Amino acid sequence: MGWSWEFPEFSEALPKIIISVFTLTALSSVLFILLMNRPVYDDVFNITDVHAYAQKGVTVPTIRAQTNPPGPLSFIWMATGVRVFGIGELRAARLAVLLSWFALVIGVLSAAPFTSCPRLWYGALLCALVFPHSVIATATLLTEGPALFFAVLGIIAWTEAFSRPKVTAFVLILALVGSLAIGAAIVSRQFYLALPAATAVVGLFLVAHKAPECRATWLVVLVLSLAVALLPVLFLALIWKGITSPGIATGTSYKNHHAGIAVNFLRPVVASFCTGFYLIPLTFPAMKRLHARFGWLALLCASIIGIAAIPFRVQLTNIGVIQSMINAASRLPAGGTLAFGFIVLLNVYNAIAFGLLVWEKRSVLLECPPLLLSLLVLLFYVGEQLAVGGTIPFYDRYVLLLAPFLGLMVLSLIPKLSFPRLAVFAGMYLLSQAMLWRFPFMK
Repeated sequence: MGWSWEFPEFSEALPKIIISVFTLTALSSVLFILLMNRPVYDDVFNITDVHAYAQKGVTVPTIRAQTNPPGPLSFIWMATGVRVFGIGELRAARLAVLLSWFALVIGVLSAAPFTSCPRLWYGALLCALVFPHSVIATATLLTEGPALFFAVLGIIAWTEAFSRPKVTAFVLILALVGSLAIGAAIVSRQFYLALPAATAVVGLFLVAHKAPECRATWLVVLVLSLAVALLPVLFLALIWKGITSPGIATGTSYKNHHAGIAVNFLRPVVASFCTGFYLIPLTFPAMKRLHARFGWLALLCASIIGIAAIPFRVQLTNIGVIQSMINAASRLPAGGTLAFGFIVLLNVYNAIAFGLLVWEKRSVLLECPPLLLSLLVLLFYVGEQLAVGGTIPFYDRYVLLLAPFLGLMVLSLIPKLSFPRLAVFAGMYLLSQAMLWRFPFMK
């Protein structure tokens, strides 16, 4: 199929787009790694643990002494690059991060054709690649790359296993390998605790629809797969005596920064706000689907919420891309307030439109396990923020961990790949490149 502005069978076109986008990302990242041999962004913090694992190896004391809150596996991944490449600690660790994205792209492109719904996994990968924080997470010492690799490939294997009609040796191995990868994703970024919760619900749903004589066997496989997924987390929790490193839990790693388990009612609201903001460019076609009367009602509700949210502007937008946009608008009289109110209005309106679309296509949702899983991952991801206490805020970059699941969900419900959507994806990707290449011009 040639390059046209609409692809009825977009599963044929998406691999070409994915390869093109990632080729640009890889070239940009390699150039950045070669030219910028100094810490930027979170490099200055994360290099400490990379150095420790590279020099002292992976032991209980080094894991316990970790200074940063994410799980140790991403830092161990980078430290392995330092040991293998030997081209300077910072550059070698960054190259290891880039290779995690190579592994993600190659893994999805290789595995997707053998699944029951390859176009969904292509869409998931594309959204991860064009997400505004993707390029910076490819070229600097961020932990999202290894976490995404384990999460996406693990979910592909798990869903494909549980979509089969009978339990065979291959299905059992596929389910356990997928579950082990899910566990690896969690000990890379603890936010992926949403994955086993979502797979548990989807697994029970799928088992209930298996042949009666197979349900008991499938239930055993489900329990076993969940145990395998949670086993790495349990080992880490025993070492750390909690869900985050002791230094972060006690506040000794960094001044004014600590984290732990506690009730936090604001954080799920912030997470919902940030996730909804990044859903807008992915789901904007849904806004056109609102019937005229529902459209006006949705607009009224969104306007009221937008006005009511203005007093909470600081709590919702103290960091990230949204804050940068509001700061730019603040140069005009009342510009910041108006910009924030409009963003909330658009956020709520789009959420209503997409929610109605999900309801209209609920039959598709129940017939497509990856789609159901992605929706549950989103809900559990936001819900688990309620238990994240401490002083570390919810950065909008954390939504990158959700990007493939948002893409899977969105491109399965709105599968038309048209010029406006390609243009929006291109805009998101250009923003991602700009976020990386601003660093050479910063002091």
